Amino acid sequence: MLPRVPFLSNFLFVVVLVVSLSFPCRIVKEMLIQLDEEAAMSFYAEHSSRSFFSSLVKYMTSGPVLIMVLEKENAVADWRALIGPTDASKAKITHPNSIRAMCGLDIQKNCVHGSDSPQSAQREISFFFKEKSSGSAVTEHDEL
Repeated sequence: MLPRVPFLSNFLFVVVLVVSLSFPCRIVKEMLIQLDEEAAMSFYAEHSSRSFFSSLVKYMTSGPVLIMVLEKENAVADWRALIGPTDASKAKITHPNSIRAMCGLDIQKNCVHGSDSPQSAQREISFFFKEKSSGSAVTEHDEL
């Protein structure tokens, strides 16, 4: 449930548009940040022994990241269905209308993150929203 857009700054608008049109939900919180190496390494710690870890950290620190907490029934499964398979090059074939197929480049630069379970979503939300850091702006949304 935490979309990330570390490249193409104008793409932030597209993500918000897709969320609002294709995924009716409540945006509970959002924050645009620049991850430093320490935060990226901590967030992706489960992959630290994998061969792609250093390039993942480099990619995730290469530009701003939009963090959003989205709320709706069945949010995790529905969001994962909308974003498509992790490998954007495969998504282009198997799920051509998914976010990753339309906007991702490959398995690492796949444009967007989706928690794999409600438990992971809670852990990831806590990671980013444990406190409001001075270097980022957190927007909390009220019901309209």
